[in-house]
Amino acid sequence: MEKKLYDDAFYVEKGRFLWNGVDKEGKNLVSALTEEDCVRATRFYLKGLQEGWPGDTIKHEGTVGGKL
Repeated sequence: MEKKLYDDAFYVEKGRFLWNGVDKEGKNLVSALTEEDCVRATRFYLKGLQEGWPGDTIKHEGTVGGKL
């Protein structure tokens, strides 16, 4: 299986049906239909792990006000 290093941070390799983003330790991170989508999604995923995900500060209420 051929794999290519991106940003000196992760590999992208072609699987049987999908492209897979893999970290340097060999852990699968994301899968996509195209190599380009896989690179983009893996970069987004690693950035989210490093900097936090957009909207992490939003709190959701689990109660409903009013009469049911």
